[in-house]
Amino acid sequence: MSKEVQTIVKSLSDKHAEKITVMNLGESTTLADTFILATANSDVHMNTLMETTLDTLEELGLPSRLEGASSPRWRLIDAGNLVIHIFSRQGRDFYGIERIWGDAETVEIGEDMPL
Repeated sequence: MSKEVQTIVKSLSDKHAEKITVMNLGESTTLADTFILATANSDVHMNTLMETTLDTLEELGLPSRLEGASSPRWRLIDAGNLVIHIFSRQGRDFYGIERIWGDAETVEIGEDMPL
């Protein structure tokens, strides 16, 4: 896991994101090398996670483009070879990113996992 990914995951974890998952897509797509998925427990929490992630990307000097800024289910932040998905609980189940990219190498970040 790259230093950038670790930093973003830590910032999400620090803001109590749920079910943080890192997916290494490798050569299975040209969309991105890595997806980071996180679940928010409310609309306010989703906004907090989105703002925190955008701030972290800026601090890292990475580009960012936000999609779905007003969506109650899914916010996507495109940072080039890295895409961050922030979901509501319902949105995560509905969109099923883990099912779509089921063959990707996946790391689920637990509360006890050092970053």
